[in-house]
Amino acid sequence: MIIKHKTFDNLHRWEMDFCGRPLKMEVGRMAELCNASVLVQYGETTVLATVTASARPKDGIDYFPLAVDFNEKLYAVGRIPGSFLRREGRPSLPAVLASRLIDRPMRPLFPSDLRNDVVIACEVMNVDRDCSPEITAMIGAAAAVSISDIPFNGPIAGIVLGWDGEKYLFNPTHAEKATNQMTVTVAATHKKIVMIEAEAKEIPDDIMYEGIVQAHEKLQPVLDLIDQMVAEVGKPKFEYEHAAFDDELFETLVNNEFEGMEHCMDTDDKNVREARVNEWVTAMQEKYGEEHPDMMNYMDEILYKLQKKVVKKWLLAGKRVDGRAMNEIRPLGSEIDVIPGVHGSALFTRGQTQVLSITTLNTLSAAQKLDTIWEEDEKRFMHHYNMPSYSTGEARASRSTSRRE
Repeated sequence: MIIKHKTFDNLHRWEMDFCGRPLKMEVGRMAELCNASVLVQYGETTVLATVTASARPKDGIDYFPLAVDFNEKLYAVGRIPGSFLRREGRPSLPAVLASRLIDRPMRPLFPSDLRNDVVIACEVMNVDRDCSPEITAMIGAAAAVSISDIPFNGPIAGIVLGWDGEKYLFNPTHAEKATNQMTVTVAATHKKIVMIEAEAKEIPDDIMYEGIVQAHEKLQPVLDLIDQMVAEVGKPKFEYEHAAFDDELFETLVNNEFEGMEHCMDTDDKNVREARVNEWVTAMQEKYGEEHPDMMNYMDEILYKLQKKVVKKWLLAGKRVDGRAMNEIRPLGSEIDVIPGVHGSALFTRGQTQVLSITTLNTLSAAQKLDTIWEEDEKRFMHHYNMPSYSTGEARASRSTSRRE
């Protein structure tokens, strides 16, 4: 038997200081079959970020099929799962939220007409309580996509901004979180901030604004490091089959049928608006269908782009879609004791958007035991969010809860 020692000839490492802690990135040792992979260490928090794209576009879709998975494993915090099989199950709520945190700033930077499946997977391998696994995963995901051959108008990087009442905290440590009065996640490119997610205890606007500006400055060295990685090991971006769109038909509709779409949208009743749009689509099909027989394949995108033009035109003229003034909110309504027998219920209405909330009280023994990589191990307040298909007027059967819920 012949055994050879495995060598990693393409192994590269980079390191920098990021908010007082070392940020290390490694390429070329793990997950060699992906389009790209980056092992990221921030402090001792370690995440393997990988990205894989399908070779061919997915047929029959009108959107970019991107999936971001934030995979938490309890070995990252030295624990064994508490389930019967002693194995992790479906992602926890914080893991789903972490996936969205990475998805939101990255999705708009991919080409809108790309239809190849792209999957970004972030495997959390170790957690240092002073270094956020979400931020580590976001930086790793951005680096992996940037050095891959997948078209991407990045890079991005992320940071957590805090405030203790006297000074700003950037990527607060475990001890600093005890006095922190706001938690703002900022994601940005070199030129622009692309996402802000915030919770705060009534922080003044000027403090929030200045903190975001400083956070953007703090991200520049991380973005420079990713640019350096691209220059040294980045792959040429692949050519892809651009999703078809009838630009000629769209320009014809903009020039000749724009007023008709304005009429469709000039109402504060969503049901009336949808009825008008359906009538407009039928009329356009009768008028242009012979010349453009496949126009219905592009109609969803045409409607989106045309309605976007209408909204922009009206906003610039000081008008909103439903006729409200710029400082006017929709009609509000609130009722309590809507459902008999339950511990508490309330119905809140804003325009045509409604929320029915029902409360159940119990003893402390009913608290939920949590099995995640985060510090919280028990939850006494549980908020179950359900959005059935009828709430948006869709004809779709309700199955198990979705990731959105």
